Amino acid sequence: MNVPVGPRSEQGYSYTIHINRTQVNAPLGESVTDGSSRVPRILRRALPWFVGSLLLASIGLPSVAGLSLLPVASEVGVAHPLTNAENVTVNLTDNPSFAPQFLAVPAGDSISVHLVNVGSYSHTFTLSKTSGARLSAALSPTGVYAFFGANGTLANVSLSAGEQGWANLTFTTSEGFDSFEFASVVPYQFQSGMWGFLNVTSEVPGLALSENTTDSLSFVPNVLSASTSHYPVVIAVLVTNEGSFGHTFTLASQSNVTLSPTNFTTYFASHPPLVNSNVPATPGGTAWANFTVAAPGVYQYICEVSGHFANGMYGLLYVGVPVPTLPPAPSTAIVEGWVLAGSAVLLGIGVVLTASAALFGRFPTRPNSPGGHP
Repeated sequence: MNVPVGPRSEQGYSYTIHINRTQVNAPLGESVTDGSSRVPRILRRALPWFVGSLLLASIGLPSVAGLSLLPVASEVGVAHPLTNAENVTVNLTDNPSFAPQFLAVPAGDSISVHLVNVGSYSHTFTLSKTSGARLSAALSPTGVYAFFGANGTLANVSLSAGEQGWANLTFTTSEGFDSFEFASVVPYQFQSGMWGFLNVTSEVPGLALSENTTDSLSFVPNVLSASTSHYPVVIAVLVTNEGSFGHTFTLASQSNVTLSPTNFTTYFASHPPLVNSNVPATPGGTAWANFTVAAPGVYQYICEVSGHFANGMYGLLYVGVPVPTLPPAPSTAIVEGWVLAGSAVLLGIGVVLTASAALFGRFPTRPNSPGGHP
């Protein structure tokens, strides 16, 4: 075989032109073919892109993952002073029911109850004069009349459909912490749920708080704060049910005690709660939790309904002590929104480049040489 050894022509030196391929043997007896494997070349071309994409992913993934580690500030319910005079509207409905069902007033004060019959039937607002007297759920309509006859009434207002009226009441300081039941004496309305309580909170105005219960088995908010400079202090918590499950608002009697689903029954057996109010199992149902705190501290409250506390239904009441603030995030890069967004973009680019490099070997593809050989 004659192979030119002089300078190559201007048309270029070609392996296929100057070598008769059929007469060339590969070393060690191996044959030379046109179908050699491209795997090593693909891996070699993909390596820079693969490494680059891993770097991009390593930047983006930790930043995005760090978002889940950010502390979330709890919503805090802040107490405000109970007013020295109460003007309350109570609607009488055809459910039948009173809305709201529970009222509170400081002792030594007056309360004006505006009664509105929003239904199509007659109702009464009949308030017992005897503190602590309770209507039995088993009473017949005659028994309800007999109850109020025996215990007397502070108010007994009858309203026809669409009618309005007033019940003006005054409570002395000696009646602090008293509780009076009211009901409608129209036959079978009490038996159907038309009853409620008026609670006298204390001999001096105290602090009022609002709390909500939900069907997701949580208190909202689950942190309450009551600032005061004198003790004992009376606190009235209006608990409203946002769902349809019944709950309790049960407050530990000692501060800085941590309850758990496994020890709260034993604890309350030896340390009765400061208050244990039942929240009606109806949307919008309310209950007043009125109690006296003797000293500053952190008091835990829970729901005693079976399984509710175990599913996270508890909260903390800070009385006379500040609510702790959450520590700052460990890195401002995690906090900044634009950094989070940029990291997410980088992570996405890294994933795309990795997939492209693995599938095609090079991104973008190198153009073929003029001779057609890749």
